[in-house]
Amino acid sequence: MHDVRFAAVDDRFRSLLADGRETGAALTIWYDGRIVVDVVGGERSPGRPWLPETLVGVYSVGKPVAALCLLVLVDRGRLDLDDPVAEHWPGFCTPATVRQVLTHTAGLPAFPAPRPAEAVADWDLLCADLAAADPEWAPGSVAREHAWTYGHLVGELVRRVDGRTPGRFLAEEIAGPWRLDLGFGLSAADQRRCAELRYGDPAWPDRVAGEPGSLRHRAVSNPAGGLDLAVLNSPLWRGSQVPAVNLHATATGLARLYAGLLAGGTLDGAHLIGPELVAEATRVQYDGDDLVLGRRARWTLGMQWEEDGSWGMGGLGGSSAWADPGRGYAFAYATSHLADHDRVDDLVDVLHDCL
Repeated sequence: MHDVRFAAVDDRFRSLLADGRETGAALTIWYDGRIVVDVVGGERSPGRPWLPETLVGVYSVGKPVAALCLLVLVDRGRLDLDDPVAEHWPGFCTPATVRQVLTHTAGLPAFPAPRPAEAVADWDLLCADLAAADPEWAPGSVAREHAWTYGHLVGELVRRVDGRTPGRFLAEEIAGPWRLDLGFGLSAADQRRCAELRYGDPAWPDRVAGEPGSLRHRAVSNPAGGLDLAVLNSPLWRGSQVPAVNLHATATGLARLYAGLLAGGTLDGAHLIGPELVAEATRVQYDGDDLVLGRRARWTLGMQWEEDGSWGMGGLGGSSAWADPGRGYAFAYATSHLADHDRVDDLVDVLHDCL
């Protein structure tokens, strides 16, 4: 699906594939209330073309999706942003609030006990680890991206308040009503639609993990296997719920989600959250250095806010999705070629020229 005004974006996408900077990806852009770019290319696995229905793991692009599950419950009055987590999760030792969990300021940026890759399938174990942990700093004082822990903190709040796992809640309350092709904890049928992640650079996992012993390394290396292709492409990983980093999605599904938020929380007549909560969820709640990211970060309730007023989230490996209210578009890029974000930067430069 193409709009001639945005043909240059499609051309740039094709050039990324032609010059080898990309090997398999999808790009969807909404503008002025409709899809203007919706393109796929490359392979989902050797010899198998990428299809419109191909799902791919998008790492942290899933964090805002997990946050939205919790915000739907806030919108329904099931909990408040400034409730203590322990009010809904008995035995949770850290004196953090729901808002602090959503803004990466809860003080639990890494799972406290070393766990093997198989632990990703044990939701209760990892949540118990977090509940018993001492915070690494006073909640609310500083932000450190809760790289692997975010989805269990947010998702267990969803489960405690609602009774459903975050994957089931997402499917029934968000993905269904908004017709989003994405999910946590895939069925066997959906796993057969997945693209195989691959390293664009063999040094990528070591570069991403950071120095052994550093906060970043602890945050992204436990449970083990989150940067290992043998784990990432396995039924174990795809079928488990690790909402911070293992959303599997199409670019079209991600772009629809941001289009719905741009529209104030109602898409095609299906209400998820009200415009007041959308405004609260997308304003800057924390602005400062983030030691896990290694740079300044402006955290909203589940997303990062950028200087141009856009809000959304990029993921390790190059996938990214966001909304730009000022320019009026929603953007989603989903890739299996694990590398840096220069591909998205190139596409955005061309998009902004078109606008």
